[in-house]
Amino acid sequence: MKTDFDYPKKDLIGSVVFRPAFNNFETINANQAWSLFFTAGQDDKGLGQEIEFGRFFTNLLIAIGVTGIIWAIYFSQLG
Repeated sequence: MKTDFDYPKKDLIGSVVFRPAFNNFETINANQAWSLFFTAGQDDKGLGQEIEFGRFFTNLLIAIGVTGIIWAIYFSQLG
């Protein structure tokens, strides 16, 4: 059996952020950042190219933080 795949091993093993094609000090959007977070740095396009997913997860994180702060303030006043 013959395969046409000839990938260097250094590009297959390891994080995306350490590959030379990725680390050009370019800014990444929220979607790429969340994709790197969810895949533990293995894929920066795991959530696709649409930026709505990145905004959703960012707003969800902010909402959870604000809710936690309000909850802590409210229940600390009861005791």
